[in-house]
Amino acid sequence: MAAAGIVLVDTMIVIEAVDTSCWNAITGQKRVVTVQECEDELRRGDPLTPGYVTVTDDDIARCQIVVLSDARRAEFQLSYSDAHRLDPGERDLLALASSLQDDFKLCCCDKAAVVAAHALGLLDHVVSLEAVASSVGVRPRRALKRQYTEQVLGAWRTSLLLGSGL
Repeated sequence: MAAAGIVLVDTMIVIEAVDTSCWNAITGQKRVVTVQECEDELRRGDPLTPGYVTVTDDDIARCQIVVLSDARRAEFQLSYSDAHRLDPGERDLLALASSLQDDFKLCCCDKAAVVAAHALGLLDHVVSLEAVASSVGVRPRRALKRQYTEQVLGAWRTSLLLGSGL
């Protein structure tokens, strides 16, 4: 897959973007890609859970879904010894990211995923949902939760680059 200009997103990014009414603007202006596992996670949500956000089939159809091979998954697990610490969607998204050669952004909000991106030499590709939304000129209908902001991601990046860990 050519990676030029794509934005890789995990399950939680999709949910927050839908919940803050940013999703349509982002997917309308960016080439947004996720993995099959994240699509499955989006479909497994329980509407009876407090705070549940409905992500429709139409929402999911707005992004490209990549199905990873078992070989690619195994290769990633061998290249990153802490792969087992990631949830399956983030693991597969990072496996995809680590196989890309061209320009791409990795939009995630989980500390473990950011730590993994750093370990894999992908930290420069990691962006916040806030940065992606801003890049397409959309303002969330409500304030983004902290882990989706540039302020939090910037602090995590700085900590990792200084060797402080998270």
